[in-house]
Amino acid sequence: MTDRISPQERTKWVVEHARAIGLDLCGVAPVEGLKELSHLPEWLAAGYAAEMKYLHDARRGDPRLVLEGARSLIVVALNYNTANPRTFDAPRAAPGESPRGWISRYAWGDDYHDTLRAKLNSLVEEMHLRFTEPFEARAYVDTGPIVERIAAKYAGLGWLAKNTCLINQQLGSWLFLGVIITTLDLAHSLAPGEAPPRDLCGKCTRCLDACPTNAFPQPYVLDSRRCISYLTIELRGAIPEDLRPSLGSAIIGCDICQDVCPWNRKAPVTQMSAFQPRQFVTAPAATEGERCSTSFLAPELEKLAALSQEDFSAAFRKSAAKRAKWRGLVRNACVALGNANFTDDTRSRERVLQLLEKLASSTDELIAEHAQWALNRLKRVPSVESVGAGLKPAPTE
Repeated sequence: MTDRISPQERTKWVVEHARAIGLDLCGVAPVEGLKELSHLPEWLAAGYAAEMKYLHDARRGDPRLVLEGARSLIVVALNYNTANPRTFDAPRAAPGESPRGWISRYAWGDDYHDTLRAKLNSLVEEMHLRFTEPFEARAYVDTGPIVERIAAKYAGLGWLAKNTCLINQQLGSWLFLGVIITTLDLAHSLAPGEAPPRDLCGKCTRCLDACPTNAFPQPYVLDSRRCISYLTIELRGAIPEDLRPSLGSAIIGCDICQDVCPWNRKAPVTQMSAFQPRQFVTAPAATEGERCSTSFLAPELEKLAALSQEDFSAAFRKSAAKRAKWRGLVRNACVALGNANFTDDTRSRERVLQLLEKLASSTDELIAEHAQWALNRLKRVPSVESVGAGLKPAPTE
């Protein structure tokens, strides 16, 4: 029976079933001919991968090395946009309240790796039930040596923007991507000779112009060493001092280049509860005695900086933000406190200074150094720019 099913019918079934289990987009790309991968050695040689050694895995340049006999890449996308403020419209602290930080939209809810992986594993299971001939399939959600956004382009899901994100004309760029590499004989979404979706960025450079740290040396090229997402999540050591003021209130990731993108103005919002902002219980702030909760949407910086390793593990359990690790989060919170605005708010400022004094004496040298930097900055400049410290104004729409 299975032998009578054509590759085109198989692909049609896979795409339809992917949509049926809640995936927003699905397409099939070949494992070869992904021409952007030819630029990977040059990008790595320029040092743009920073300390992310895993990006040097040779298999990233050729998906055929990932799975012997692989024929296709099934690429899926899941919308994570929610009806909540963007960076420039983030909730601000009221007088006397703790300054607030910014966690990237992708990490507001449950860990997307788990949510998307469950759907991919379900799709693989159903494929084995539907297609009884022997085949192999491996599912990855940012966990394998495959450049998902490039595969997504050749699966017909969108184009690669100047900020290197994938943009879909209907859904925008708030998309989680996942890939199944398989030996199953499938028809590719783009017919032989058919071009991928056209680049519709045009002359727009809003994403490049808005980047606080100038992380794009040229359109379509990202220098991770200057990217706020890298600095707050992947970097394990000290954040370069010259970049710290430009981080503003960022504590986990950055949304700015996507926030200003015109294709995201009318991007649909997800109805999935898994991606809505979570609440978590924190330890007492510097001079308070009660434990209380704060949101992943614009969380209170004092409470984050005061977290213990134990409280961090509990608060960020099953959250993608846990990748930053406890000391990384506290480090980031110190920098954000150093960038915070305390105009006419003596009470809050004094409370923060006490907390930073305590952290500056930490036995953890990384935390102590960043806390001392924040202390020096606040004492030297009593009032610095607020939540958007270092951020360039959002362009008018």
